[in-house]
Amino acid sequence: MIKEHRFYGVYVEEGRKKRFFTKNLVPGITVYTEDLVRRGQDEYRTWDTKKSKLGAALAKGVSQIGIKPGNTVLYLGCASGTTPSHVSDLVGKDGFVFSLDFAPRVMREIVPVCEDRSNMCPIIADAFHPENYYHQVTLVDAVFQDIAQRNQSEIFLKNCRVFLKNGGFGILVVKARSIDQKRKTKAIFAQVRTELEKEMVIVDYKTLDPFELDHCIYICKKK
Repeated sequence: MIKEHRFYGVYVEEGRKKRFFTKNLVPGITVYTEDLVRRGQDEYRTWDTKKSKLGAALAKGVSQIGIKPGNTVLYLGCASGTTPSHVSDLVGKDGFVFSLDFAPRVMREIVPVCEDRSNMCPIIADAFHPENYYHQVTLVDAVFQDIAQRNQSEIFLKNCRVFLKNGGFGILVVKARSIDQKRKTKAIFAQVRTELEKEMVIVDYKTLDPFELDHCIYICKKK
């Protein structure tokens, strides 16, 4: 039986293997060959925890995801749209997802996803320079970042300063090996924590292994 998760907009099926879902905003259409499951009048998209960092965080038992129905979200590093499409389902018709990436190849892949979903908009830009897309994005309830850059926390904080509402949530996926190839992962995660705590309150933190090695996620709230 698929039932509501404690996080609004997320659904779960308990069993031998727990599965997570979002209610499909566009019934009949998949984004990344995920399974569609129909229960009564509703259709759900299976949230593959091996292909989504936010899905992996759910599987690791994160205490908060910082995104709920009706929210406006700035998604940095949207890639081809796997996780952003689940965020689109989660915020629903009353929410909105600004989906940003700088790589033309992946933006070509996410444009059709946005065409199917009225609550998503693609933006091609460098997340290090929010001044270049300031006119395209409103204040948001949440900033989500999944970017493979050395200065990940700097980019994240810069965007939170500009776009995140006071009291809003920032969700940062940290890719340790994009920051430093040699240092110990724990040391890198600790360094990022120190940088975040200067401006944010850390609500929760999880490493994402075994789903994503050398990755963690920080759930933060703007002071």
